[in-house]
Amino acid sequence: MDIHKLTDPIEPKWRIQSVTQDKKRAIVIPYLDSRLVQQRLDDVVGQENWQNTYDATTGTSSLGIKIDGDWVYKTDVGADSKVEKEKGKASDAFKRAAVLWGIGRNIYSIGAKVIAYSAEKKCPITSTGQPLYTPDAISLYMNGLSESMGLLMQIWKLNPDKQTDDEFKELMAALKKYL
Repeated sequence: MDIHKLTDPIEPKWRIQSVTQDKKRAIVIPYLDSRLVQQRLDDVVGQENWQNTYDATTGTSSLGIKIDGDWVYKTDVGADSKVEKEKGKASDAFKRAAVLWGIGRNIYSIGAKVIAYSAEKKCPITSTGQPLYTPDAISLYMNGLSESMGLLMQIWKLNPDKQTDDEFKELMAALKKYL
């Protein structure tokens, strides 16, 4: 188990944050999906080497990883959700605890993006006018837009031997600033 792989960049999911008043553009934001966190944990530490607890009273989630036979926990609190209040709060707490382990931290440096919007179709559209009706379609399109970030992620994944090298990590971080 190479725990440092938890911090490998994750391709985010995207959602509409708002539509401009003229309804010609949508502001979309990247986010970390709990299923992506679960998959990263399974892939890096194995299904049997992580666990999650949630306290509904406090809204805190503890994410434990078994390291050298001992459970190590990181804990954070979730925020109320507008949809499915309890489930949303539990999911938010879980994702926030995962970020403490380094999972999905790259998403916070991406920032919001503006894309075209069709008032007639009531959805974002691609640069060629194709409608993006579903959240998955928006995510696929947005992740494809950032070819530079995709290339940077490939460089990271193709060099696992360098991922613990401080100079390599600094160079990758510097490159991300230009994307």
